Amino acid sequence: MTIADALDPSTELFWRHAGTGFLCGAAIGLERQFRGKVAGMRTSILITLGTSYFVTLGAAMVPNGVDPTRVLGQVVTGIGFLGAGVILARGDRIVGVTTAAVIWVLAAVGSLIGFGYLQGAMVATLLTLLVLVGVEGLEKILLQKTGNRGSGVYGVIDE
Repeated sequence: MTIADALDPSTELFWRHAGTGFLCGAAIGLERQFRGKVAGMRTSILITLGTSYFVTLGAAMVPNGVDPTRVLGQVVTGIGFLGAGVILARGDRIVGVTTAAVIWVLAAVGSLIGFGYLQGAMVATLLTLLVLVGVEGLEKILLQKTGNRGSGVYGVIDE
């Protein structure tokens, strides 16, 4: 079995990759959906699946002399552009930074899947959920003790 088999829907490997991408994207997307964030389940699943397809395609081209890291580099650049689109300035606050970071992580999870590291993608998904859900409790404790919000960017925005 080769990485190219992950591009053939008639193989089990294709469905393992697609299923892992779907489930990882859905798990992270569900957390974002519950919080009412702009990048919810559909967006998260599509980012994870799309990234895994592009990376697998690049990795499958190695016998033809294609460097898969070039595909990976373009994915990182493109996903950065997508993430930047969700960051907004509202008054003296900047919002969407966590959503942009989640989009970046979703692409990393998709990249792990694309290169065949399915277990690594699942662990990365669990760690991401731990940060998104678990760190919030710590931030609330810090807010109560210090009066300062634990995340977010504040300051005067030049107009």
